[in-house]
Amino acid sequence: MVNRDLAATLPGQDPLILLEVPAGDEDSPGGTGGERVHVAMPDGRWHGNPVHPSDLDDDPPELDDPATALAVVADAAQETLTELLWRAWPVCGEHGFGMHLRPAGSAGDRYRGAAGPPVWWCRDGGHHDVSPVGELAAALQGGRRS
Repeated sequence: MVNRDLAATLPGQDPLILLEVPAGDEDSPGGTGGERVHVAMPDGRWHGNPVHPSDLDDDPPELDDPATALAVVADAAQETLTELLWRAWPVCGEHGFGMHLRPAGSAGDRYRGAAGPPVWWCRDGGHHDVSPVGELAAALQGGRRS
């Protein structure tokens, strides 16, 4: 679903992958801990925290919750893309600002594992929800894709 949003906003970018970093891999950032999974570029480069539910403000793991899993992957993808491409991603087509995650219809400024599917939202224009994760193509039709 995250790669659908990537294709809609950065059509020349190859899909992201999930990369397992073995325990004790000294060549990776923070390489002394246990096995980790990161959202990575196709060439294996990644940035940021590993993908696991406790990434969300140390909430207890919710492995059976698809909305939380999607939010964690989308958040990790956003961090990898932003840091490695040196640009905001994704960007609101109406306002040109980088978007963030939160549960649909919430007033919060971050996704904190609350009920509801994760959406990309923009802080401009009254803090509006732009699109559910995975559906940016429909939201950006006729708008700017960058």
